[in-house]
Amino acid sequence: MSHIAHIELDDAALPPPTPEIEQERRVAMFDLMERNSFALPARNGHDVPPGPYAVSLAIREKRLVFGVATEGGQPAAEFHLSLSPFRQVVKDYFSICKSYYDAVKTLPPSQIETIDMARRGIHDEGARILRERLEGKAEIDEDTARRLFTLVCVLHFGG
Repeated sequence: MSHIAHIELDDAALPPPTPEIEQERRVAMFDLMERNSFALPARNGHDVPPGPYAVSLAIREKRLVFGVATEGGQPAAEFHLSLSPFRQVVKDYFSICKSYYDAVKTLPPSQIETIDMARRGIHDEGARILRERLEGKAEIDEDTARRLFTLVCVLHFGG
């Protein structure tokens, strides 16, 4: 099975993340390395190097850039995705996450659960958009899309 064996975020030029954002990043990267599905389809009739892959994520010139290489470092693909389709869902996700973090401190469990359900719904929407944008470029499952969307949010937070 093709998968991501190494993930790197190009966040060196971004401001330091908040503790909550840093925690989201750590959890997403850990979960992604535990289990993911990532394959490159043949392009223009040419086979692509098989996985596992090393993937780098960056935001450059208002575009989300996926760099994909083999574990040995051979370039396999690079995708540049417009950030426009992600802007509203990322904004909504950060807003609901802030509400969730605030709620955990003061609200009863039933209200926290309601906010968490909304948060998961927005997160699912972001993962769906990511899968659509990667269609024909990379094949990923739903869980991989969710974790990668979290990392997109982390990059977007600083950018």
